[in-house]
This record gives sequence, structure tokens and C-alpha cells, in this order.
Amino acid sequence: MDYINAAILGVIEGITEFLPISSTGHLIIAEQWLGHRSDMFNIVIQAGAILAVTIIYWRRLLDLVLGWRDPANRDYAAKLIVAFLITAVLGLVVKKLGFELPETATPIAWALIIGGIWMIFAEWAAARRPPHKEITWLVAILVGIAQIVAGVFPGTSRSGATIFVAMLAGTGNRAAATEFAFLVGIPTMYAASGYELLKTFRDGGAAGEDWTALGIAFVVSTVVAFIAVKWLLAYIRSNRFTLFAIYRIILGVLLLGMAATGFIA
Repeated sequence: MDYINAAILGVIEGITEFLPISSTGHLIIAEQWLGHRSDMFNIVIQAGAILAVTIIYWRRLLDLVLGWRDPANRDYAAKLIVAFLITAVLGLVVKKLGFELPETATPIAWALIIGGIWMIFAEWAAARRPPHKEITWLVAILVGIAQIVAGVFPGTSRSGATIFVAMLAGTGNRAAATEFAFLVGIPTMYAASGYELLKTFRDGGAAGEDWTALGIAFVVSTVVAFIAVKWLLAYIRSNRFTLFAIYRIILGVLLLGMAATGFIA
């Protein structure tokens, strides 16, 4: 039964990691019925979703590495690196401050609702600007900060925060903003997974980890995320993110109602 639950969590992670609806928020809620998981479990299955994006964008990544002589590639890669470094430094600060994820639904519900309203506003504001594809230095800096904000407030959504910050900061093109947000997430989540893995081994917690369940969730997350991202990239070519904003608001209101009636913590 525990392996089935792990697979279900892998499905949830795979669907929600790159759709702007918050994977961490969904996992925290799901664990109330499927059993609590370690921080390492949650972060490593996120790496499964990141592996799916790595596979999808492998040509783009290879082009950035092998085509470094191209000024446009060097500029884009430098902005990815800066966004990642900002996230890494701020992430270590947050860790040192002892930040812990919430274990109740209410803060997640409010983050979902506020994030949904923010997404509708961002779409409206971006639509009033020329659809520029350029990733500016301001966009790179704000995307790096947005990743930490999303990590500190589960329910915000890392992909949602980064995509819409990029759109509001000048990258009005949805596809260009989404690509940058996804690419900067690759080193970010691999680094987070590696950090958590090393920490677990250092603290002697590896013996208590269910590696089979984690492996199942990782594989399921990778496969499901691959399908979800492929669908999302096709969807945003001709559609706005409004559907996801409405889903977030409805889910947030439902969670507040469930928390108020004691159905969930």
C-alpha cells in the first residue's frame, strides 16, 4: 500500500511541478491522507520532474553549452547562471534561518488564492505590452528571487511565480518566459535534491529512508511530468494561464472550507 501511495504522490508531483498550481502545496495536502514523507522524499521526486524537463530541453541546453561562442547564447546562459546563483544564496540564508514548511492547509489555501488573483492580473498587464521575447538582466534577477519566494510560501508555485515575474518584468511572450523559468529550474532543483541527499547521508538518515518507495515516486514523477510539460508547452501557444488561475482560486476556497470544518488540518 505504501508503494501505491508513493506512486500517487509521484503522479501529483509530475502534474503539478510545472503547471502553475504549486506542487509543494498539493503534496503537503495529499500527505494528510497518504502519509507524511521526509523532506528528502519530496525534493528528490521533484528532481524526477526536473529530469523530464531536462530531456525535453536537451537540444536547447546542448546548444547553450556547445554554442558558447555565440554572443546571444553566452548572454542567455549568463542570465540563467545569475538567476540560479541568486536562488542558491538566498536559499542557504533561508535554510540557516531554520525555515520549515507549514503542515496545515490554511496558509497554502491563501497562497493558492492570492497566486490565482496575481496570475490573472499578470496576464492582463502582460497583454497590454508588446510580446517581447528578450530575457533582460532585470528578469533574471527577479526570477531568481521569485524561486525563493515560492519555496518559502508553499502554494505560490515556483513555475507560476517565475513565469509571471518574467512576463511583468518585460518578457511579455508566454513561451519565452516559460522557457526561461523552466531552464533556470533545472540547476535549482538538481542542486536542492543533491543538497538534501548529502544532508541525509551526513546525518545518518539514509537508513530510515524507504528507497524503493522513493524510486517508484521518482520514476512516476518523471514520466508524468514529461507528459504534463509537453501538454503545457502546446497549450500556452494559443491559450492564456487563466484556467490555472481559476483552478487555484477554487481549490484555495475549498481548502479553507475543509480546514474550517475540521476535515483537514
